[in-house]
Amino acid sequence: MSNIVDPLVGRIAARVRTERERRRWTLAQLADVSGVSQAMISRIERGESSPTAVVLGKLSAAFQLSIASLLALAEGTPDGSPSAACVRRRTDTAEWRDPGTGYRRRQITGPDFPAEVAEIRLPAGARVPYPAAAFAFVRQVVWVLEGRLTFHDGDTVHELDAGDTIELGEPAERAFANATDTECRYAVILTRGTQP
Repeated sequence: MSNIVDPLVGRIAARVRTERERRRWTLAQLADVSGVSQAMISRIERGESSPTAVVLGKLSAAFQLSIASLLALAEGTPDGSPSAACVRRRTDTAEWRDPGTGYRRRQITGPDFPAEVAEIRLPAGARVPYPAAAFAFVRQVVWVLEGRLTFHDGDTVHELDAGDTIELGEPAERAFANATDTECRYAVILTRGTQP
């Protein structure tokens, strides 16, 4: 698709290119580090393709950023001093949608806040896998707000209902799945560290 209208897609494209160029990586080098094809990265950087959640996970892992950080930076949320209050209206906050699964993600906090909080809406029947590298250098909690989430943590499967939380440990391949017939809404809260 070459005529994507969503302005967030263009901002994600610019952010991916900026992060790649900041590291002085070629497209081939980013493809090698991330496991995403060079052709796909090129289409994303030109704004011709909206990346899926899986592709964003691989790219953010290659940059040693969380998906939340990559999207918050792409949104261009205003910088503010730590002591300044920053109101972010629901209507002013971009929501990113995975073209493959319909998964929707909205950043709650901006890039200057010390913890990253995102609201996720996972459609019925959707499954979103992430590589272990997407969880390196972060501490993360998943909090189910509505519905039921089947969370695959390596070889372990957790069934989480509304109100349940899970604190993630060492990086592992993980998948967020909704095996029900209704949407699941959950929050992801993470902090960055030097070790997982």
